[in-house]
This record gives sequence, C-alpha cells and structure tokens, in this order.
Amino acid sequence: MRQIGVVGTGTMGRGIIQLLLQAGHELHFHDSTPGAAAQAAEYVLGMLRRVLDKGKMSASEFEALPARMHACDTLAGLAHCDIVIEAIVEDLSVKTELFRKLEGLVADSAILATNTSSLLVSAIAAGCRHPGRVAGLHFFNPVPLMKVAEVIPGVRTDAATVAALATLISDAGHRAVIAADQPGFLVNHAGRGLYTEGLRIVEESVASPAEVDQVLKHAAGFRMGPFELLDLTGLDVSGKVMQSIYDQFQHEPRFRPSPLVPPRIAAGLLGRKSLRGWYTYAGEKKEEMLERSYSAWPNRLRVWLDPQADEKPAMLQLLSTAAVQALDLEEVASAADADLIVIQCWGWDATGYCAAHGLDATRCVAIDPLPGFARHRTLMLTATTRSEVRDCAAALFRADGTSITVINDSCGFIAQRVLAMIVNIASDIAQRRIAAVADIEDAVTLGLGYPFGPLTWGDRIGPARVLQVLSRLQASTGDPRYRPSPWLRRRAALGCSLLSPEPARFQ
Repeated sequence: MRQIGVVGTGTMGRGIIQLLLQAGHELHFHDSTPGAAAQAAEYVLGMLRRVLDKGKMSASEFEALPARMHACDTLAGLAHCDIVIEAIVEDLSVKTELFRKLEGLVADSAILATNTSSLLVSAIAAGCRHPGRVAGLHFFNPVPLMKVAEVIPGVRTDAATVAALATLISDAGHRAVIAADQPGFLVNHAGRGLYTEGLRIVEESVASPAEVDQVLKHAAGFRMGPFELLDLTGLDVSGKVMQSIYDQFQHEPRFRPSPLVPPRIAAGLLGRKSLRGWYTYAGEKKEEMLERSYSAWPNRLRVWLDPQADEKPAMLQLLSTAAVQALDLEEVASAADADLIVIQCWGWDATGYCAAHGLDATRCVAIDPLPGFARHRTLMLTATTRSEVRDCAAALFRADGTSITVINDSCGFIAQRVLAMIVNIASDIAQRRIAAVADIEDAVTLGLGYPFGPLTWGDRIGPARVLQVLSRLQASTGDPRYRPSPWLRRRAALGCSLLSPEPARFQ
C-alpha cells in the first residue's frame, strides 16, 4: 500500500481517487474550494457502494475504505505521500506554482505527477528543483472504466519515476502506456485522423456528417462516428484541442483544423450540451437521418461488373438472389452494352477510374471494397452519373436488405480515407518513437474504443493498399496532409507487417 495524494477533486480527481482507493492504496486529497474534498469523499464512497451492490467488492472491503480516505483542508495534509497526482485547471502557471509548493512539502523521494492533457510535462517540470521526479500521468474519463493511462516522461524525468508510475497503474488493473512528451501525447495524437478526415470529407461535399458517421459505424465498426463524438465532447472543447495540437506540431498538415468548426462554435452549435451541433437533440435523444428513396430501373436492367473488382464473386451471388432477380436484370459481358457499370477501386475517385479505363462515367457507380460487402455498402457516383443510374444502383445493392450510403465522388470513398489517415498517423508515431508499437495498439483500442489497433488495421487492409490510397489522395489534391509516413512506405515496399518494430540497435 502506498500513500497517494491527489490535488483537485473535480471529475478527474474523483475518478483517480476511486481507482487507486479500490486498488488498495491510502488516499489523501485536497481541493482549493472549501468543502470540495469532503464532498469528493462522499461521492467516491457512493460510487464504490454501487460496486459493492453489484457483487464486485466484499462487504469487509467496503467497510475498510473510509479509514483509507483523508480529505485534507490544506496541501500540508499530503506532505507524507509517496506519490502526488495533480488534477487541476489546465493552466501552466497555476500548475507550476502548485508543483513549487508541493516540492516544499513532500520528501525528496516523492514522485509528482500531472494529469495534464494538453501541456508539455517538461514545461511543468522546468519550474521544479528536482525535475527527474516529475512525469505526466494522464487518465481518461471516466477513470475507473477507461482501462488505460498514459505515463509521460519529461525530457529530464528519471527512468525510476516512469517505472514506478507504470507499476502503480498496472497494479490498479489498467494498461500503462509510455508516451513521449509530445503534443497530444499518444491517445489524443492518434485520434486526429478520425476527426480531421471526417471534417475534410464534409468540406468537400462528399457526404453529410450523418452519412460519414453511418459508414464508419456500420461498415468499419466504430462505436460512434466523428460527428457524434464531436457533439458528445462539445465542439468548443474539441475545437480548442484540434487547434492546440496543430499549433504545437508547428502547423503539421496532417492535423490541420477544419474551417467548418469556428462558425459553428460562434453560432453556439456545440453539440449535446446546447441541444444542437452536427445533430439536433431532444434531451439525450439524437435525431435520426431519414432514409432516401430510390427508384428501380423501369425496364430490364443490364449490368456490367468490373472484372477487376475484389468483391465480384459476392456481387455475382447477390445478382442470383430472388430479391434481386425480381428487379429483372441481366449481367452483360461488355460495359458498352450496360445500363449500369459497377466498378471497385482503391484510392481512385470514380471519375478518374472511368477516365483511365475508358468507361462511360454517366452510367457508372463505384462500390467500396473495404468494409465488407455483406455488412454495409457505400456507393460512389462519378462527376456525371445520371440520377436514374444512381437510383437503380441503390435499389439493386439494397435489394437484399443490406444498408447502403450513396456519396459523391472522392478518392478513397469514406472508410478508405479515414482508415488510411488513422494508419498513417499511427505509423508516424511509431516512426518518431513517440510510443512503442504495442503501446500504440493498446492505447487506441482502450483509450479511443476503435475496433482494432491502427497498425493492426493497416495490416488487415494491407500496407500497400493503405499506401495506394494515401498516394492517390496526395496526387489528386496536392495536399501534403496525405504524404505517407516512412514507417508505412518502407514496410509496404518490403511486404512486411506494420507491427514489425525497428531493429534492436535503434530501440
């Protein structure tokens, strides 16, 4: 059992107290607001009573908790702590002053940790006499349920400090990931791809926010799409984070914020808390997107399937089903004879694919091969696809009951673009040794709730295909945000896994 101090008893402070108290430590906590520490003690006991009621704690364990909780009226009550964790306002000067006071109270062997999410740990440690004992310890809300915490060594942090904090987290049942003292650390850094690319897709009028969310949830397996997440966290909060990381990375194009965000913040469209954001809310209930209606082809529909399509066997099987046969269609051997031309492509836009292969773009619709043909289908139009061709394609590909989303032309559809950016940013994190490969994977799945770690996802798609999507996006737009990471490019060239670490001599 260690003596743990916590400064700040807001949402994060209370969560930290609960987690470490439940792990068997003795907790001493202080808040500058009179009475707040005592209220935090009552709150934590109430939360742990729920744990007791669920049968996840014995009565004797619960009865022993109050003796290990100490609400302190002054900072001096934390003087004998082995570790003190700060969870106060995100203000560098306020945190620096607090650490200066703590150094005057605790033993020289005590560790001082900051729960900052946006400030450099090295800047906080710079004001301390002993910067070697200062590190970041970044938890996620709600602390007891989010099973990951980042341990962030500053430039001058001792290895023993990092090891002690990692052990503290592991013993509490959470995954400790080590992240370099870089903007966004690991989790917030890795999460940039989902938000920025989702916004970029809407900027380009490829799809609506609801359609982007629909594809990423139903096809790619995300729990929430980027616009639902922005509404949940609050656009004012997320907007500041996006701008901060962009600025701290010296305006790195991969993290460029969207011009769609400031006007919405100015208009007060902040999300759930304002009842209007990217969606409209009635209390906690979000408005649902109305399904579009599409008309079937009035005569026999002659369909040509791209022979290079990954999903051609699945499409042929679809064409043979009774539901589709009722549409009265015929597969033809030549695109020139078809009413509907169906293509599949990686990284291409449908218009560019038609131009490169000599296909009539007015009769063409592309279908995304990435998410899996049976789960959800994304149909992409060319710049000149006729409305009746769009309608008959939509009717055809949802005839068996599978959900569809119809989008405008874009290199990489929706899922390809977003996943390629997520993989590329994670590859760059590995390339720059901001975190180890295993830590990247666990941090993203536990901290962001993605269905796979980003490098695992890259391997499932195929590094060469991810590289292809990024390269075509960069060539099409001229935007350096899509330039491939060396980590990705080299492994794609060699045909090896993105999970392959650097040689030992560089680790």
